[in-house]
Amino acid sequence: MKIHEYQGKELFRQAGVPVLDGIIAKTADEAVKAYEKLGGKIAVVKSQIHAGGRGKGTVKDNPDQRGVVVCKSADEVRAAAEGLLGKVLVTIQTGPEGKTVNQVFVETGCDIARELYLGIVIDRAKMKPVLMASTEGGVEIEEVAEHTPELIFKEHFDPAVGLEAFQVRKLCKKLKIEGAAAKAAFKFMPAICRFFVDYDCSMAEINPLVITGDNQMIALDAKIDFDGNALFRHKNLLEYRDLSEEEPSEVRASESGLSYVKLEGNIGCLVNGAGLAMSTMDIIKYHGGKPANFLDVGGGANTEQVTEAFQILLSDPNCKGVLVNIFGGIARCTTIASAIIEASKIVGFTVPLVVRLEGTEVEEGRKMLAESDVDIINATDITDAAKKIVAAAG
Repeated sequence: MKIHEYQGKELFRQAGVPVLDGIIAKTADEAVKAYEKLGGKIAVVKSQIHAGGRGKGTVKDNPDQRGVVVCKSADEVRAAAEGLLGKVLVTIQTGPEGKTVNQVFVETGCDIARELYLGIVIDRAKMKPVLMASTEGGVEIEEVAEHTPELIFKEHFDPAVGLEAFQVRKLCKKLKIEGAAAKAAFKFMPAICRFFVDYDCSMAEINPLVITGDNQMIALDAKIDFDGNALFRHKNLLEYRDLSEEEPSEVRASESGLSYVKLEGNIGCLVNGAGLAMSTMDIIKYHGGKPANFLDVGGGANTEQVTEAFQILLSDPNCKGVLVNIFGGIARCTTIASAIIEASKIVGFTVPLVVRLEGTEVEEGRKMLAESDVDIINATDITDAAKKIVAAAG
């Protein structure tokens, strides 16, 4: 689950991670009032969307309007808010379609001496969280990783222990942080690592992390993803979820217990099991097609879930064909066949449907489909299925 920058900073503050004062605003008038309440001469108006690269992002119909604007007066704050609210912001992470800005964060300015990058993710190879830091703050970290990976410094840490003092010293040396700023780092870096573990984050990124003129270390950004599988331990975080920032079909699927991710292709995939979903998408690509989604109905799929899965798939106007690739284990092939037959009566298949069944009660399941009046294209194996759906979907 992703949250907005202003929400992340609220959590940072509670965890002892230094941030600046700021106020959220949903109208230009609210933005001006926020500026006046903050009381500083300089303020920054920041678009709030679930994507990075906002500082270099531009409004779709106005390339001169950036997603982050430094303002020195109430009039400038108003102009910035009016230029962002209700507009579509395009960044390196949104893709060309962009995201609509529904709120802005008005934040106090500060005396920036240096900009750094700091991020934490899980390194699955080492089965530990890893703190990454770089001198290239304010720059898309993807560009740094591609062109100058030697500028990204890493320290893995034990989640039960946290980031240790010797690791902070190593990072400070590599980042050329000295004196009072290093003293601030000894508080800041372990605090953000504790935050990452305590909140079951899958990612925590600060870009930029700034060192101020008086050698304080401040999180000038907060991009946080939480592990959805751990949210049962953090019920309070659910109130931070912004459904308007999420793909509607993905929200609908999650409400039905389905794992769904919308993609850019034209072939819908209905499978049971995440590994099977990945291999299905791979083989579709291998044979020249493009998956329209990742959809896993799970091992215990029933008629209602399969019906809902088809409704979600067919609601995508780009979907020109559907591949059903099921390996019957917990869910028997006869159960899936019955669900497909019932779903056809409710949904009505309007695009080619290729079905590949394998596993428990497969012969009975295939017989049920063959004797039904559902218009399907049978496939003998996964390769046969991929070739047939790519051809059928054009």
